[in-house]
Amino acid sequence: MNLKIAHLGPPGTYAEQAAFFYLNWLKTHSDINSQTNFELCSYSTIAQSLQAIVDKQAEIAVVPVENSIEGSVNMTMDSLWQLGNLKIQLALVLPIQHTLISYATSLDNIKTVYSHPQALAQCQEWLSQFLPNVNLIPRNSTTEALQGLEEEVTTAAISSSRAAQLYNLPILARGINDYPENCTRFWVVSTEENYPLDCTHTSLAFSVPANVPGALIKVLSVFARLGINLSRIESRPTKRSLGEYLFYLDIEADVNAQIMKSALEELRNYTEILKIFGSYSVLPINL
Repeated sequence: MNLKIAHLGPPGTYAEQAAFFYLNWLKTHSDINSQTNFELCSYSTIAQSLQAIVDKQAEIAVVPVENSIEGSVNMTMDSLWQLGNLKIQLALVLPIQHTLISYATSLDNIKTVYSHPQALAQCQEWLSQFLPNVNLIPRNSTTEALQGLEEEVTTAAISSSRAAQLYNLPILARGINDYPENCTRFWVVSTEENYPLDCTHTSLAFSVPANVPGALIKVLSVFARLGINLSRIESRPTKRSLGEYLFYLDIEADVNAQIMKSALEELRNYTEILKIFGSYSVLPINL
């Protein structure tokens, strides 16, 4: 049996690092046959990683969903809603420490810095202080940003120390993220709707029938009345019309619990479309 795990690539990204952790965790915490062959498969975008599951090119995807500095990863949120049929199995929290990788001999020689938009944003104060005049160019991933550094000694990339080691590239500065406790939450996603007992979180999204006063508060009051805590709420455009939004919730409750079943049943009275993304536990990754 082959089990393919999709992630944002090329090899060396933080997503691949989270996928490695999940693979090792899976080997020791599941009843998967010892004859199973695991394969990590990198994709150019987060959306392609999730699409790979829908197309049955992979069984699992490990995708970033939220960073402690920059907030949610919109591509993940939008893809989950648009693709449908995807279920969260587990959440992983990975500490993030960015490094500046370059063949330049000093910071004064750098004119351009490449990285994923989230990484650039997570280092914006450091960049403003030490590289205030450089051009910041976004790339699809922190590893893709490494391409061509050897040929262009005035360029640099923000990536992980693991990526620098993997591609044998010099590190010019370490720990450049603006906040030392920087971390990213990843979701392990598949098409299997198989929620284990004693999950700690449930994630869902919904749209409301019309943009009218009280439409959102009716939904939120259900959780407040039942004493169910929300750990995250945010909106995203429906992409149908200006001013129309989808609402994403992370809930500190198990979808199997009776109180959550009651909440979800009542929620259907106030929502246009309601999608349950999954019920899961959260695992910290200790590096």
